[in-house]
Parts: sequence; structure tokens; C-alpha cells
Amino acid sequence: MPSWRLLAQAGARVLGRGAGALGAARASGPRTNIWLFVRSLHGKNVTWWDEHLSEENTSFVKQLVFDEDKAQLASKLCPLKDEPWPIHPWEPGSSRVGLIALKLGMMPLWTKDGRKHVVTLLQVQDCHVLKYTSKEDHNGKTAALTVGGKTVSRFRKSTSILEFYRELGLPPKQKIKIFHVTDNAVIKPGTPLYAAHFRPGQYVDVTAKSIGKGFQGVMKRWGFKGQPASHGQTKTHRRPGAISTSDMSRVWPGTKLPGQMGNRDRTSYGLKVWRINTKHNIIYVNGSVPGHKNCLVKVRDSNLPAYKDFSKNLPFPTYFPDKDEEELPEDLYDEDICQPSAPSITFA
Repeated sequence: MPSWRLLAQAGARVLGRGAGALGAARASGPRTNIWLFVRSLHGKNVTWWDEHLSEENTSFVKQLVFDEDKAQLASKLCPLKDEPWPIHPWEPGSSRVGLIALKLGMMPLWTKDGRKHVVTLLQVQDCHVLKYTSKEDHNGKTAALTVGGKTVSRFRKSTSILEFYRELGLPPKQKIKIFHVTDNAVIKPGTPLYAAHFRPGQYVDVTAKSIGKGFQGVMKRWGFKGQPASHGQTKTHRRPGAISTSDMSRVWPGTKLPGQMGNRDRTSYGLKVWRINTKHNIIYVNGSVPGHKNCLVKVRDSNLPAYKDFSKNLPFPTYFPDKDEEELPEDLYDEDICQPSAPSITFA
């Protein structure tokens, strides 16, 4: 069947128009759930979702989905105006939700005493709370909030996942993480999260998958010295050598041997937040974080005992831009940071 005839049938079913009115598909009218029809095509036939569509129709469907995603995200910008959940004050021992951010890269910053610090830029893109799990349904100790970050194409998701996001009123997310929170820090599902959730001067823990190095030997994976290059050595220069001196006929768990290197979840603890850009939702954290560029990382308040007191003056349970507060400036700096607008030389 030609592609234009398939799209004509889709327009007749979903948009309520006849087959001859396909050229006016861009006009105003009901434009709901055309992507469900395309997904059903993908489910019945083992083909790509756009295999039966022409280039013009493919671009039209993509633009339609983009407009629908944009409308869904705009409807979630003011959670306090739509039956908000009660907001509780901060208490000692409270645990807030975290964020999912995109690693952009690294850059230098200077403090007022002239020291140079390398920071990592983490951008928060379309981060929302997806689900609340009570203490009884989770682990019996703490409640949990499921957070999703970075909107992705819905044509690559299964029907069951799309149904979950459709009931929630949000586009599909690329990364989903679970955060343990206390009962006074629960947030209504659908609430957007921003970089202003954190503040300069506090400390965070960042978790991500480290860069994969593939299958490596013991010298690269564990830093072994290796064996001599001469004096009777034959094809053993980079081998590990003996792994035991006893008569136990087994390999103990944890023995340093060749194997897969990298591509593991790793956490950097106690990274200081130097700067927050509220316009582009960028967090500047001290040092390096695991993962490659453009990977998604998990950011939360630091669990180190020395830094738990820094959570007192943070937005609790999160930052709400529509709350009756003063509008935040575009950039928030730590008090020790030398701002770009500040003079580099001062005369007495």
C-alpha cells in the first residue's frame, strides 16, 4: 500500500478528516495521539516507524510530537497552582530528592585568593518527578521518588512505557533514577526540578557510569609493574604471574586479574558547588565526575557526615519558581569565587 494512502487512513481515523484533506493536516483541529497509530504500525510489522511514510509526512509527525511534548512540559511549570501537596519544613535528618543532569564538559574557575579550580558543568534538562512510592510499598524504612531526565523520542519506547507517561502527562525520559527521601520531603509526581534545587557552597555526590575501556590486562587495569623484559623471560612480560602461594585449588573472589575495565557505576563524594546558572540550569561542581561527555549523571545532596549540616538553608523540599519569593538572579556564585565582572586588579 502506498505511503500516502496509509497516512490518509491515519488522518481519517485520528484527525477526523477524509482522505482528500491530507494536504490540510497542518491546519487547526484535533491533533491527539497520531503517534499511537505509528507505534501500532511498528508493533504489527517488524519495520521502522517511518518506513511507510514519505519525507514530508515524517517531518510532519516529528513536528507534531515536538509540539505535544512542548505543551506537556509547559503545563507542568506551575505545580503549586494545581492541587499541590502540603509542604513541610526541614528537620534534622531530612533527605531531599536529587536530580538527573547532563555532563557538558569542564572549565576553570578562580577564587578570590588567586587559586585555579577545575569544575564540571552539569545541565538539568527536562527533569521531572515521575512516581512516589510510600515507605510501606518500598522498603519499609524510607519513601522513594522516581525521577526522570532528558526527553527522548517516543517512537523508541514500548507501548506499556508510553501508556505510563501518557497517564502522567509527560513525554518519555531517557534516564530514570530512584531517590530515597524522608516523609517530609515528598514531592507530587509531575513536578519539574531545576538547577536551583542546589545552592553554591553546598556539597553533592555525583553518580554515573565510568568510561568503558573494554577487556584489559592487569598492568592497565590494576597498575601491575609487569615482569622483566629479559633474563630468561619468554612471553610473560605483561602477565600477572602467580596468584597464590598455598595449595588451595581455587581463585579467591576479588583477585586482581584481567577483565572488563570501566563501564561501572561510580560515585564522586563531597564535590563542592561553586556556581549555579538559573537561566540555562547549569551546575558547576568542583573537580571531575564519572562518565563521558554528554552522559547523564545522578546528583544528590552529599551523604558525608561532615557536609550534612549544609542542607539547612537549601530549598525544601525543592525549588518552586512560582512560589511567592524573589526571582533568582541569572548566576549564583559562592562567596569565594572571583566573578567575571569583578576587576582583576585593584589599586589602593
